[in-house]
Amino acid sequence: MGAQVTFEGRTWQVTGLVDGRVHLVAEDGATGCVLAAHLVSAPGFSVIGAAAAEPPAPALWETAPLAAQERALAWLGHIREVETGLPGGPASGGTPRPEYDPQRFTLAEREEVKARELAALGWTRASRTTVQRMRLVYQRQGLWGLVDKRHLRTFSPTGRTDERVVAAVLEALRRRRGRSKTTTLQVIELAEQIVADTYGPGRVKLPGRSSLYRLVKALADPAEPPGSAARTATGPARWGGPPPALRPAERVHIATARLGLRVVGEDGGVVPVAVTAALDAASGCVLAAVLHPQQDGPVQLSVLLAEMAVPRPQRPGWPALLEQAHAGGPARRLVSLPARIAATAARPAAVPETLVIDQSTASVTSAVLAVCEGLGISLEPAPLRTAGAKRGAVRTLEVLAGLFARHATTAEEACGAGEAVGAYWSMPQLQDLLDEWITVRWHQRPQEQLRHPLLPRAGLAPKEMWEVLLGVAGMVPLPLAGQHYGELLPARRCALTDSGIRLGGRLYDDACLDEHRGRGQRWEVHHHPHDPRQVFVRLPDGLLHAVGWAQGEHTLRPFDEMVRRRTGGALALRGAGAQPGSETTDGSGEAGRTADLAAVEGIAGAMTVHDADGGDAGGRVARDASGFGVYDPLAEAELW
Repeated sequence: MGAQVTFEGRTWQVTGLVDGRVHLVAEDGATGCVLAAHLVSAPGFSVIGAAAAEPPAPALWETAPLAAQERALAWLGHIREVETGLPGGPASGGTPRPEYDPQRFTLAEREEVKARELAALGWTRASRTTVQRMRLVYQRQGLWGLVDKRHLRTFSPTGRTDERVVAAVLEALRRRRGRSKTTTLQVIELAEQIVADTYGPGRVKLPGRSSLYRLVKALADPAEPPGSAARTATGPARWGGPPPALRPAERVHIATARLGLRVVGEDGGVVPVAVTAALDAASGCVLAAVLHPQQDGPVQLSVLLAEMAVPRPQRPGWPALLEQAHAGGPARRLVSLPARIAATAARPAAVPETLVIDQSTASVTSAVLAVCEGLGISLEPAPLRTAGAKRGAVRTLEVLAGLFARHATTAEEACGAGEAVGAYWSMPQLQDLLDEWITVRWHQRPQEQLRHPLLPRAGLAPKEMWEVLLGVAGMVPLPLAGQHYGELLPARRCALTDSGIRLGGRLYDDACLDEHRGRGQRWEVHHHPHDPRQVFVRLPDGLLHAVGWAQGEHTLRPFDEMVRRRTGGALALRGAGAQPGSETTDGSGEAGRTADLAAVEGIAGAMTVHDADGGDAGGRVARDASGFGVYDPLAEAELW
């Protein structure tokens, strides 16, 4: 209330926030009422006088050596304990140690105590002035300010030691962590064994023992050097559960569930699918949902942050990408393309205040920690499950996965693949189908957990609860700008050739790369691991430029869906080991021809005949005496 914003080239003042709509008044007396999701995602929108959120670049954090990252994170805990009394901050729970109680000692006294503690732990130059300087630089620059900047020079903290030896020493320290009788010699011997097992005996030249002693001392945790007593930590006291979420994006849960569906993988094989989603605890809205192969493990948390924090209309090339995805799915959609664009633009997006995560659900790296620290996002571990019980987010996501699996199966049968052997959808097609279903169906579906205690018979839909809580909270959680979408995605170095950038077997090219081809250097490329439609390349101007997939418009070509299915059938036939004209042991070849005929019948049997209105004309197609399906051009025309 009272904030001034820039919208559609004019300056407005916020006069009200009711039912998810923002009421505005201009300087000339004009008034307006805009949906909050549309307002914050509109081009050129900004809050006057408010600093825009600028997440630190993960690629910059990853350039720091592991020892510098660990030392910065160690400093972070010490600074928080000096300022708040708790190493994890005020929301971490527990009671402060007596010497760090803010109610009893001043900030200067707590800094002096921390300096003595660090000196006792073996930290060099740990005076009160050092503690104060690190605390002040953290306030100005965040976590990046705590990193030792000497790594930016050509000098390496580990000297000229082989990186493979450094990695082995770190792995040895990790394995021996927590053991009270570990000595430096044991760490060195374990590191030598790791090098021998990984690269072979004598393949990597090891430095002398004196150099290894110095290396172990440099890489060891100063708070737990080899030979010190193992540190123990007592868990927080059991109580009634986590605090309730009372406003949108206050607490967002990350959960994973099996989907019960299979897709056609990039190699033509059948791949089981899982879904990892970010669920808003207060409203039940799905801020992000990413499909991935079940065997690939957890989704990177930076990918989920990019999906939930950047509105879709602000992402580069979003309308064209949505049009391509809309054309490549089933012939019958839940809504038309214009209606879907409008519904997707109103889908909630925000930077969460707290992320509740499980290590088995989403991978957390030091780069992600730096991003969360820069955006002010608190990370909270998910509570342990009791026997036979599941957390609310996991249970909700399993319900979502079951309902969507039923919808996808129905859509598959409508396309004429109800009895087809193997998988039918590709991963991008199923992801687009999930995004459409969440936007149109799930967010509009009343849920039992979204009920007021005095109104137990009336459950709200997630979209309705989001709008209700926006009016109650009196504030709109702001998302990130469109340019931050590529910054949050994982990065790697790729070569730029005359034909473009090749990544994951795909070619990406754009006119913005013309003047940089043939320079013989590798470029920083950010990509979505589960969305192959475009990548983001950092050019010499320092900005990320969207580069599209050279064959991304394949869904707009005639007969593309039939070509994809026939190609998958050919790969399945190859995998079955039945080659045309193959001979049996007796030379008759009858078994091979029988297998070929059965496989071709299975492919042709996946086609159905549609009438002129696009409906099913009666199930399976008619077959001639040889068993081959009859091609129906009207049915194919409905698919493209």
